[in-house]
This record gives sequence, C-alpha cells and structure tokens, in this order.
Amino acid sequence: MAKRGGFGGGMGMPGNMNNLMKQAQKMQKQMEENQKALEEKEFTATAGGGAVEITVSGKKEVTKVKLAEEAVDPDDIEMLEDLIMAATNEALRKMEEESSAAMSKITGGLGGLGGGLPF
Repeated sequence: MAKRGGFGGGMGMPGNMNNLMKQAQKMQKQMEENQKALEEKEFTATAGGGAVEITVSGKKEVTKVKLAEEAVDPDDIEMLEDLIMAATNEALRKMEEESSAAMSKITGGLGGLGGGLPF
C-alpha cells in the first residue's frame, strides 16, 4: 500500500483524482434522484386482450389488479392465474426497462463504470 501513494510522482494525479471523485459524487446524486423518481411512478400492463390489468410501482410492488368479469371463470382458474402472471411480469419488465434506460443515461459517457480505470 505504501508504494501506491507515491506512484505518479504527484504530477497531475491529485487533480485528476479530485475530478474523478466529483464526477462520481455527481453521478451518485443523479442515480439517487432517478431512483426516487422511478419509485414514484407506476407501470401498467394487460394480458388476455385487457381481461387482466396489473399496475406495479417503481418499488416493485403490485398496486392494482383489475379483472374483467369474463376473465373470472370458476372452471378455468388456471387461465386466470396465467393471465395475472403474464400481466405482472410485463409491468415489471416495463419498470426495469425504464430503470435501465435512466441508468444508461447517467453512466453512458463512462463506457462502463470502471472500464477505463487502471486499477
């Protein structure tokens, strides 16, 4: 560890490290703001031509389930279960897609977090 501190002779390294830290702090703040905004959003998906509608929050919680009367068939519970599962998975996929897009916007200029760092 002792050698690391002296590596580079101090020429320009502290300034670059300081800039890197500022960028990291800015990025962290943006990520926190995006996460908070995402958690306040809702994502809705349907299945069975609208027979089942599921809404999830950005916190990955189901907030609403809406079933069309014709989707409730006591003789075919399995189909209703499948429709609920499909709509829930699609709503969660939409939420994850938006989350990933928001993160890519923040980290896009780095070419992958840590990808260009020498350590």
